[in-house]
Amino acid sequence: METIGYLASLIIGVSLGLIGGGGSILTVPILVYLLGVEPIVATAYSLFIVGTTSLVGVIPKYRQGLVNIKTALLFGTTSITTVFLSRRLLVPLIPETIVDTPHLLLTRNTLMMVLFALLMVGASLSMIRSRQQDCTGETADTPASNGSLLLKGAMVGIITGLVGAGGGFLIIPALVLLGKLPMKNAVGTSLLIIAAQSLIGFTGDLVHFTIHWALLLPVSLLAIAGIFLGNYLSTRFNGQQLKKGFGWFVLLMGGYILLKELVLSHSLLR
Repeated sequence: METIGYLASLIIGVSLGLIGGGGSILTVPILVYLLGVEPIVATAYSLFIVGTTSLVGVIPKYRQGLVNIKTALLFGTTSITTVFLSRRLLVPLIPETIVDTPHLLLTRNTLMMVLFALLMVGASLSMIRSRQQDCTGETADTPASNGSLLLKGAMVGIITGLVGAGGGFLIIPALVLLGKLPMKNAVGTSLLIIAAQSLIGFTGDLVHFTIHWALLLPVSLLAIAGIFLGNYLSTRFNGQQLKKGFGWFVLLMGGYILLKELVLSHSLLR
């Protein structure tokens, strides 16, 4: 399983290179189910892996003029702040056992994975149902509200901090609908925001966890290799078709996690 986990790490980067998101949606399940990392620790590792991969991947996007620095700064200011605070202050407050009754047992690990799976399902439906605007890259003439971008950034930061994922799938729709960016620009700008908020959020975990660098660095390097492949593939295929196909894949994976956590493992019902 460990070998499969390392190979699957390539897919993290491929996803980021193709659609500017999805890396963290894949990272946590790979770490938990294939590499044996505890869910709460996996959310921290996910921030580092996705952050470093996005940082490398944003370089060619910037050279192509697909990164909107002003929008990234506005959106990123609150998202980076809230992801750091949530990792530093909120996550440590979640107890190991949340509910323990004769008929119900809810642990922190189960809660994390269930929330993560629900996020996957929601993100996948958003991708599958994406509107024609995403296909054409057309945007409205009305300028984006700076306040809306700041508020959306805060919401995304909290969710990303709590479950270690969800950045790209939440950021890209916000940049397209609120930031009025064409899809390709939203992908490039998303990578810059994800890199900043993930790596800064990861620093909030350094005081809480002992980092297993011998595992984390190889996975990160493989994901970085994957993003170059993803960037290449993004020029060869129709982006909308890839987005919907990946959405169905994420939906199946989210459903599997929910089934495993809530039914197969009997985590909740005694």
